[in-house]
Amino acid sequence: MNNNINHRETSNSCLDYKQCHEYKHCSGCQLQNLSYPEQLLLKQRIVVGNIGKYCEVEDIIGMDNPLHYRNKLQAAFKLTPNKRIISGVYQSSTGGIVNADGCMIEDKRSEKIVKAIKSLMPKYKMLPFDSYSHKGFLRHVLVRRGFKTGEIMVVLVSGTPIFPKADEFAKELVSMFPDIKTIVHTVNTNSAKMMLGGRQKVLYGKGYIIDELCGLKFKISPHSFYQVNPVQTEKLYAKAIEAAELSGEETVLDAFCGIGTIGLIAAKKAKHVVGVEQVSDAVKDAVENAKLNGIKNAYFNCADAGEFLESAANEGESADIAFLDPARAGCDRRFLESLIKLAPKKIVYISCNVETQARDLAVLCSGGYKAVFAQPFDLFPFTKHVENIVLLTKKHGK
Repeated sequence: MNNNINHRETSNSCLDYKQCHEYKHCSGCQLQNLSYPEQLLLKQRIVVGNIGKYCEVEDIIGMDNPLHYRNKLQAAFKLTPNKRIISGVYQSSTGGIVNADGCMIEDKRSEKIVKAIKSLMPKYKMLPFDSYSHKGFLRHVLVRRGFKTGEIMVVLVSGTPIFPKADEFAKELVSMFPDIKTIVHTVNTNSAKMMLGGRQKVLYGKGYIIDELCGLKFKISPHSFYQVNPVQTEKLYAKAIEAAELSGEETVLDAFCGIGTIGLIAAKKAKHVVGVEQVSDAVKDAVENAKLNGIKNAYFNCADAGEFLESAANEGESADIAFLDPARAGCDRRFLESLIKLAPKKIVYISCNVETQARDLAVLCSGGYKAVFAQPFDLFPFTKHVENIVLLTKKHGK
């Protein structure tokens, strides 16, 4: 590791920021006490500490402007004892709501929409939902914005299905923000605070937005997994595709494919792409995204990734390249053993948790693979999280 990281992606002009006075209460940005170069150095050391024993770790790629990078905002609402409506984020340690009208990592346009919703609530007699008394209406709001298209989705999550004057509310909000392309109402009766509900009613638009990433268009629904930092995601995916060295003759496996982002980007340079994802709504979006982009060599399956690979391996099927992008928990043993049996020539492992990634590398490396290099990316400035790519190749004779 080079301790003198070359911050070629980071301009000095954006590093002179004012520290958020709420960060100690909110606990969303754990690294506010560090300058941005210090944050990158810390994350580099974290990746090296976990992955360095397997391969060389390249210098972390940071952001040119690490502020207001999130394309997804979730705001909770609460009624104070003096009957004032506040909005903000849940405090991770206590579960309380920290009143915050602005955030240095959230999208500014989305913040304005949340403020507008809060200002409209009294007019439409919309009180924040109280999970103890089960009175009130609005639990939280999800706002997604396509950074390339400018299209905005607003999801209103309530504790009760009764929404008087819903159409009037939607109409007024859209009149204030014409770039809102859809508004969805969903009901969450679960105790989990920030969950979306299963039942959805579209109040305005088509129930989804379109964004562009790496030259392709993607349909984004309320439940879709879509990376929150599109600027860095394009760099991340470009590096992943580059590492795979696709020639146009390969069969590619896209495990944990979500709405098909990596697989569809790879499809332009591969013979076939097979994606697997257990969330049915995401698979539907992936199929529609393939059609949206005129891609006919990508196929998506709704299944548990471990079960799917185990069945494929037992039937003697194979893949040349495998892209892995699991959740923070990483891959389970069943999946890894099935992947080893499937024996792709290369594995491109993308992770948002280098601890579980290191655990999984131990299994893959003992199963006949060699880690070639790691490339960390800062997708989450001012937080403790770091994204990392590891390229693995099949050892000869294994």
